Amino acid sequence: MKIRSKAALALVALIAFAVGVAQFAVAQDVGHFLSGVVKHVDKGTKTMVVKTTDGTEQTIKWTGKTTWEGTKDSGKGVAEGSEVTVKYTEKGGEKTADAVKAGAKDVGKAVSQ
Repeated sequence: MKIRSKAALALVALIAFAVGVAQFAVAQDVGHFLSGVVKHVDKGTKTMVVKTTDGTEQTIKWTGKTTWEGTKDSGKGVAEGSEVTVKYTEKGGEKTADAVKAGAKDVGKAVSQ
């Protein structure tokens, strides 16, 4: 009887661990913001490199779902030297823009969603 109890307890612990891992994975899919100057735009791969105020360069991908403010069309108004604020999500080390605001100088003025 004790073996079944230990097995049941182990199963409950395993399920609790799996739920915790799943919640952690979902929590990682939160929105982040960054502001900076566009150093490079590659319209073929739909990516841009943004140099942030701390000097780091971040590569951001955009998709057909990315919203744009201050530009005519997806990626067309963003050029090297443009100031942008980007709201993005990160999965597997890849940053994907949810919203881009061109001409933005402050994260506090970023596109809200």
